[in-house]
Amino acid sequence: MNTERDSAAFKTYKAKADNGDAQAQNDLGVCYRIGRGVAKDDDLAAHWFRKAASQGCADAQNNLGTCYFYGWGPAKDDELATYWYRKAAEQWVVMAEQGDAKAQYKLGDCYANGDGLGQDDELAANWFRKAAEQGYTQAQISLGSCYREGEGVTKNLMQGVWWYRQAAEQGDALAQVNLGYCHEEGEGVAKSLVQAITWYRKAANQGVDYALDTLGNCYAEGKGVAKDEIEACAYYNLAGVTYERSREKLAILEKQMTPDQIVSGKIRAKELQKEIQAKIAAK
Repeated sequence: MNTERDSAAFKTYKAKADNGDAQAQNDLGVCYRIGRGVAKDDDLAAHWFRKAASQGCADAQNNLGTCYFYGWGPAKDDELATYWYRKAAEQWVVMAEQGDAKAQYKLGDCYANGDGLGQDDELAANWFRKAAEQGYTQAQISLGSCYREGEGVTKNLMQGVWWYRQAAEQGDALAQVNLGYCHEEGEGVAKSLVQAITWYRKAANQGVDYALDTLGNCYAEGKGVAKDEIEACAYYNLAGVTYERSREKLAILEKQMTPDQIVSGKIRAKELQKEIQAKIAAK
């Protein structure tokens, strides 16, 4: 789901990027990569990542490496992927050792994935912890996942939930979805569909596609809420703007609905979009 805030952010990044701002060029590339505020376009994403990477922006160098690794935009090229991953990692090592939380998280991610550095789960968890203890939400989520999967640390589901909660309470949508899932499955915390829906809804109210999709699943299956195909249809419609899996689920759901129900679902989607945009604007 794209919001008015997404469209405004895209315009701001574009203006700054056109004036040569490297961070804005990277952010603009991200917009094109995920379809935030603009139609998804891997070629344009790589174009802007390359501009920023050539100015030494570590985030863009890493993102450009990912484009080459997966063949998003440019043709898949493992050598160029490694080259750009390594360029980014070299910068993050220096910044991480100086205590920069974002760099610590990014360095942990490099070790976790083997991007530009040797894959090492223990070092990944170590750097995630350093950033997480500074309140960096992405690192808190990653450290929570390390505990949940037992990667680089001794598996501890309760610790995983604890770190997810730290990020979720700061408003991170992914952490809120992860915490909701833990409550749904009873992983590291008491099983509670009520709590699961509470956290899923917090995330969905930020307009994040995978959160909208998750809540759509709940309404489609009657999980933690009364089964409601029209409400599920509405959530899938909003998520499906940028999330292919939601479009697939919507197509399956609509085969089970009457034409009138489908129309009602689309009307409800427009209402829901306005409700979410109002909540985002009120923050």
